[in-house]
Amino acid sequence: MFDEQWTIQAVREWGDWQLEPYIHDIDERMAQIDYLLTGMMDWNYAQLENNLNTVLEDEKRLRFMVAVRAIKGGQPVQYALGHAAFYGREFQVDRRVLIPRQETEELVEWVLADHPTNTKQHVLDIGTGSGAIAVSLSAERTSWEVVGADISEDALAVAKENAQLYAPSVQLLQSDLFTGVTGSFDIIVANPPYISRDEQSLMDESVVMFEPDIALYADDDGLALYKKMATDLLTFLKPGGAAYFEIGYQQGKKLVDLFSKLPHVIVTLRQDLSGHDRMIKVLREM
Repeated sequence: MFDEQWTIQAVREWGDWQLEPYIHDIDERMAQIDYLLTGMMDWNYAQLENNLNTVLEDEKRLRFMVAVRAIKGGQPVQYALGHAAFYGREFQVDRRVLIPRQETEELVEWVLADHPTNTKQHVLDIGTGSGAIAVSLSAERTSWEVVGADISEDALAVAKENAQLYAPSVQLLQSDLFTGVTGSFDIIVANPPYISRDEQSLMDESVVMFEPDIALYADDDGLALYKKMATDLLTFLKPGGAAYFEIGYQQGKKLVDLFSKLPHVIVTLRQDLSGHDRMIKVLREM
Protein backbone atom coordinates (compact mmCIF):
# COMPACT_ATOMS: atom_id res chain seq x y z
CA MET A 1 0.00 0.00 0.00
CA PHE A 2 2.87 2.35 0.86
CA ASP A 3 6.24 2.29 -0.85
CA GLU A 4 8.08 3.66 2.17
CA GLN A 5 8.59 1.63 5.32
CA TRP A 6 8.13 3.39 8.66
CA THR A 7 9.45 2.19 11.99
CA ILE A 8 7.62 2.57 15.29
CA GLN A 9 9.95 5.46 16.13
CA ALA A 10 9.15 7.16 12.83
CA VAL A 11 5.38 7.04 13.39
CA ARG A 12 5.88 8.30 16.95
CA GLU A 13 7.74 11.30 15.57
CA TRP A 14 5.06 11.83 12.91
CA GLY A 15 2.36 11.70 15.57
CA ASP A 16 4.28 14.17 17.73
CA TRP A 17 4.55 16.58 14.80
CA GLN A 18 0.86 16.23 13.95
CA LEU A 19 -0.39 16.73 17.51
CA GLU A 20 1.98 19.48 18.67
CA PRO A 21 -0.37 22.34 17.64
CA TYR A 22 -3.26 20.69 19.49
CA ILE A 23 -1.62 19.20 22.60
CA HIS A 24 1.08 21.60 23.75
CA ASP A 25 2.39 19.57 26.68
CA ILE A 26 4.93 17.14 25.26
CA ASP A 27 4.49 14.59 28.03
CA GLU A 28 0.73 14.45 27.46
CA ARG A 29 1.27 14.32 23.69
CA MET A 30 3.67 11.40 23.86
CA ALA A 31 1.50 9.64 26.43
CA GLN A 32 -1.39 9.65 23.97
CA ILE A 33 0.82 8.50 21.09
CA ASP A 34 2.26 5.64 23.12
CA TYR A 35 -1.20 4.70 24.40
CA LEU A 36 -2.30 4.35 20.79
CA LEU A 37 0.70 2.28 19.79
CA THR A 38 0.63 -0.10 22.75
CA GLY A 39 -3.10 -0.56 22.27
CA MET A 40 -2.77 -1.23 18.55
CA MET A 41 0.14 -3.63 18.94
CA ASP A 42 -1.17 -5.29 22.12
CA TRP A 43 2.13 -4.48 23.80
CA ASN A 44 3.10 -3.13 27.19
CA TYR A 45 5.27 -0.03 27.40
CA ALA A 46 8.50 -2.00 27.85
CA GLN A 47 7.77 -3.90 24.62
CA LEU A 48 7.14 -0.61 22.85
CA GLU A 49 10.45 0.79 24.06
CA ASN A 50 12.28 -2.35 22.91
CA ASN A 51 10.73 -2.31 19.43
CA LEU A 52 11.21 1.28 18.29
CA ASN A 53 13.11 0.10 15.20
CA THR A 54 10.44 -2.41 14.20
CA VAL A 55 8.79 -1.61 10.88
CA LEU A 56 5.07 -1.00 11.32
CA GLU A 57 2.74 -2.89 8.99
CA ASP A 58 0.94 -0.69 6.48
CA GLU A 59 -2.46 -1.59 7.89
CA LYS A 60 -1.46 -0.58 11.42
CA ARG A 61 0.31 2.55 10.18
CA LEU A 62 -2.86 3.66 8.43
CA ARG A 63 -4.91 2.89 11.53
CA PHE A 64 -2.48 4.93 13.64
CA MET A 65 -2.67 7.90 11.28
CA VAL A 66 -6.47 7.83 11.25
CA ALA A 67 -6.50 7.73 15.06
CA VAL A 68 -4.08 10.66 15.31
CA ARG A 69 -6.31 12.71 13.01
CA ALA A 70 -9.28 11.84 15.22
CA ILE A 71 -7.38 13.13 18.25
CA LYS A 72 -6.60 16.33 16.31
CA GLY A 73 -10.37 16.70 15.96
CA GLY A 74 -10.74 16.58 19.73
CA GLN A 75 -11.63 12.93 20.25
CA PRO A 76 -10.39 11.25 23.44
CA VAL A 77 -7.56 8.87 22.67
CA GLN A 78 -9.64 5.88 23.84
CA TYR A 79 -12.34 6.58 21.26
CA ALA A 80 -9.70 7.08 18.58
CA LEU A 81 -8.22 3.68 19.46
CA GLY A 82 -11.60 2.01 19.94
CA HIS A 83 -10.92 0.51 23.34
CA ALA A 84 -9.90 1.47 26.86
CA ALA A 85 -8.06 -0.32 29.64
CA PHE A 86 -10.13 -1.21 32.71
CA TYR A 87 -9.20 -3.58 35.53
CA GLY A 88 -6.68 -5.46 33.44
CA ARG A 89 -8.85 -5.84 30.34
CA GLU A 90 -9.39 -3.86 27.15
CA PHE A 91 -13.01 -2.77 26.79
CA GLN A 92 -14.53 -1.74 23.48
CA VAL A 93 -15.62 1.90 23.69
CA ASP A 94 -17.03 4.49 21.35
CA ARG A 95 -19.26 7.55 21.60
CA ARG A 96 -22.22 5.43 22.74
CA VAL A 97 -20.63 4.93 26.18
CA LEU A 98 -18.49 6.67 28.75
CA ILE A 99 -14.80 5.88 28.84
CA PRO A 100 -14.22 3.82 32.01
CA ARG A 101 -11.91 5.52 34.49
CA GLN A 102 -9.55 4.68 37.33
CA GLU A 103 -12.00 5.86 40.00
CA THR A 104 -14.46 3.23 38.82
CA GLU A 105 -11.73 0.58 39.03
CA GLU A 106 -11.46 1.55 42.71
CA LEU A 107 -15.20 0.95 43.10
CA VAL A 108 -14.82 -2.52 41.57
CA GLU A 109 -11.86 -3.19 43.87
CA TRP A 110 -13.96 -2.27 46.92
CA VAL A 111 -16.70 -4.71 45.92
CA LEU A 112 -14.21 -7.52 45.30
CA ALA A 113 -12.33 -6.83 48.55
CA ASP A 114 -15.58 -7.06 50.51
CA HIS A 115 -16.43 -10.37 48.83
CA PRO A 116 -13.09 -12.18 48.44
CA THR A 117 -14.47 -15.66 47.84
CA ASN A 118 -16.25 -17.04 44.80
CA THR A 119 -19.40 -17.78 46.81
CA LYS A 120 -22.44 -17.24 44.64
CA GLN A 121 -23.83 -13.68 44.73
CA HIS A 122 -26.66 -12.09 42.78
CA VAL A 123 -25.36 -8.76 41.47
CA LEU A 124 -26.96 -5.77 39.71
CA ASP A 125 -24.96 -3.08 37.92
CA ILE A 126 -27.19 -0.05 37.29
CA GLY A 127 -26.17 2.15 34.36
CA THR A 128 -23.76 -0.45 33.04
CA GLY A 129 -22.65 1.55 29.98
CA SER A 130 -19.75 -0.31 28.36
CA GLY A 131 -20.29 -3.11 30.87
CA ALA A 132 -16.97 -2.37 32.56
CA ILE A 133 -18.24 -2.96 36.10
CA ALA A 134 -20.58 -5.89 35.40
CA VAL A 135 -18.13 -7.70 33.14
CA SER A 136 -15.16 -7.15 35.48
CA LEU A 137 -17.08 -8.47 38.48
CA SER A 138 -18.29 -11.50 36.56
CA ALA A 139 -14.84 -12.23 35.14
CA GLU A 140 -13.23 -11.99 38.59
CA ARG A 141 -15.95 -13.96 40.40
CA THR A 142 -17.13 -16.56 37.93
CA SER A 143 -19.86 -18.03 40.15
CA TRP A 144 -21.63 -14.70 40.56
CA GLU A 145 -24.85 -14.06 38.65
CA VAL A 146 -24.42 -10.55 37.28
CA VAL A 147 -27.04 -8.35 35.60
CA GLY A 148 -26.05 -5.16 33.80
CA ALA A 149 -28.89 -2.68 33.29
CA ASP A 150 -28.93 0.51 31.24
CA ILE A 151 -31.57 2.84 29.81
CA SER A 152 -29.63 3.12 26.53
CA GLU A 153 -29.98 0.46 23.82
CA ASP A 154 -26.82 1.81 22.22
CA ALA A 155 -24.84 1.36 25.43
CA LEU A 156 -26.18 -2.16 25.88
CA ALA A 157 -24.97 -3.05 22.38
CA VAL A 158 -21.43 -2.08 23.43
CA ALA A 159 -21.78 -3.91 26.75
CA LYS A 160 -22.82 -7.03 24.86
CA GLU A 161 -19.61 -6.95 22.82
CA ASN A 162 -17.53 -6.68 25.98
CA ALA A 163 -19.47 -9.38 27.78
CA GLN A 164 -18.91 -11.74 24.86
CA LEU A 165 -15.18 -11.10 25.13
CA TYR A 166 -14.73 -11.63 28.86
CA ALA A 167 -17.88 -12.76 30.69
CA PRO A 168 -20.60 -14.26 28.46
CA SER A 169 -22.76 -15.15 31.45
CA VAL A 170 -23.55 -11.50 32.20
CA GLN A 171 -27.23 -10.79 31.62
CA LEU A 172 -27.99 -7.43 30.01
CA LEU A 173 -31.26 -5.62 30.56
CA GLN A 174 -32.76 -2.37 29.32
CA SER A 175 -34.02 -0.49 32.37
CA ASP A 176 -34.36 3.06 33.66
CA LEU A 177 -32.70 2.54 37.06
CA PHE A 178 -34.85 -0.14 38.78
CA THR A 179 -37.88 0.21 36.49
CA GLY A 180 -37.30 -2.95 34.45
CA VAL A 181 -35.56 -4.93 37.18
CA THR A 182 -37.09 -7.91 38.98
CA GLY A 183 -35.89 -9.92 41.93
CA SER A 184 -33.52 -8.99 44.73
CA PHE A 185 -29.75 -8.77 44.92
CA ASP A 186 -26.88 -9.38 47.30
CA ILE A 187 -24.82 -6.62 45.66
CA ILE A 188 -25.95 -3.53 43.79
CA VAL A 189 -23.39 -1.29 42.08
CA ALA A 190 -24.00 1.98 40.26
CA ASN A 191 -21.93 4.66 38.60
CA PRO A 192 -24.81 6.91 37.54
CA PRO A 193 -24.71 10.31 35.87
CA TYR A 194 -23.81 12.72 38.68
CA ILE A 195 -22.53 15.90 37.06
CA SER A 196 -24.53 19.12 37.25
CA ARG A 197 -24.84 21.11 34.05
CA ASP A 198 -23.40 24.03 36.02
CA GLU A 199 -20.10 22.16 36.21
CA GLN A 200 -19.70 21.87 32.44
CA SER A 201 -17.32 24.83 32.25
CA LEU A 202 -14.92 22.97 34.55
CA MET A 203 -14.86 19.80 32.46
CA ASP A 204 -12.39 18.68 29.83
CA GLU A 205 -13.56 19.85 26.42
CA SER A 206 -13.21 16.39 24.88
CA VAL A 207 -15.58 14.96 27.51
CA VAL A 208 -18.19 17.65 26.82
CA MET A 209 -17.90 17.24 23.05
CA PHE A 210 -17.73 13.47 22.68
CA GLU A 211 -18.94 11.51 25.70
CA PRO A 212 -22.72 10.87 25.87
CA ASP A 213 -24.74 13.45 27.80
CA ILE A 214 -27.14 10.79 29.07
CA ALA A 215 -24.27 9.17 30.99
CA LEU A 216 -22.82 12.42 32.36
CA TYR A 217 -25.46 14.81 33.64
CA ALA A 218 -28.19 14.71 36.26
CA ASP A 219 -30.60 17.29 37.62
CA ASP A 220 -30.75 18.62 41.18
CA ASP A 221 -27.02 19.42 41.36
CA GLY A 222 -26.25 15.93 40.08
CA LEU A 223 -28.19 14.20 42.87
CA ALA A 224 -31.44 13.35 41.09
CA LEU A 225 -30.68 9.73 40.24
CA TYR A 226 -29.30 8.91 43.68
CA LYS A 227 -32.55 10.19 45.19
CA LYS A 228 -34.57 7.96 42.85
CA MET A 229 -32.41 4.95 43.65
CA ALA A 230 -32.62 5.59 47.39
CA THR A 231 -36.41 5.45 47.17
CA ASP A 232 -36.40 1.90 45.78
CA LEU A 233 -33.10 0.55 47.06
CA LEU A 234 -34.40 -1.62 49.89
CA THR A 235 -36.98 -3.18 47.58
CA PHE A 236 -34.17 -4.72 45.56
CA LEU A 237 -31.32 -5.08 48.09
CA LYS A 238 -31.46 -8.21 50.22
CA PRO A 239 -31.04 -8.03 54.00
CA GLY A 240 -27.31 -8.31 54.60
CA GLY A 241 -26.64 -7.03 51.09
CA ALA A 242 -24.58 -4.01 50.11
CA ALA A 243 -24.98 -1.27 47.50
CA TYR A 244 -21.95 0.59 46.17
CA PHE A 245 -22.17 3.96 44.41
CA GLU A 246 -19.60 6.10 42.66
CA ILE A 247 -20.24 9.77 43.47
CA GLY A 248 -19.04 13.25 42.62
CA TYR A 249 -16.25 14.56 44.81
CA GLN A 250 -18.46 17.31 46.26
CA GLN A 251 -21.45 15.08 46.98
CA GLY A 252 -20.19 12.94 49.86
CA LYS A 253 -21.93 14.59 52.83
CA LYS A 254 -25.25 15.07 51.02
CA LEU A 255 -25.35 11.45 49.88
CA VAL A 256 -24.34 10.07 53.27
CA ASP A 257 -27.24 12.06 54.72
CA LEU A 258 -29.58 10.84 51.98
CA PHE A 259 -28.86 7.12 52.34
CA SER A 260 -28.60 7.29 56.12
CA LYS A 261 -32.31 8.09 56.25
CA LEU A 262 -33.08 4.56 55.07
CA PRO A 263 -33.97 2.18 57.92
CA HIS A 264 -31.43 -0.31 59.25
CA VAL A 265 -28.50 0.61 57.03
CA ILE A 266 -24.86 1.48 57.66
CA VAL A 267 -23.42 4.06 55.24
CA THR A 268 -19.68 4.29 54.59
CA LEU A 269 -17.98 7.06 52.60
CA ARG A 270 -14.64 6.32 50.94
CA GLN A 271 -12.09 8.51 49.20
CA ASP A 272 -10.32 7.70 45.94
CA LEU A 273 -6.55 7.52 45.56
CA SER A 274 -6.48 11.29 45.02
CA GLY A 275 -8.10 11.87 48.41
CA HIS A 276 -11.49 12.95 47.06
CA ASP A 277 -14.84 11.64 48.28
CA ARG A 278 -15.71 9.17 45.52
CA MET A 279 -17.64 6.12 46.76
CA ILE A 280 -20.42 5.21 49.16
CA LYS A 281 -21.42 1.80 50.49
CA VAL A 282 -24.89 1.24 51.87
CA LEU A 283 -24.94 -1.97 53.92
CA ARG A 284 -28.38 -3.28 54.77
CA GLU A 285 -28.45 -4.91 58.17
CA MET A 286 -29.80 -8.44 58.56
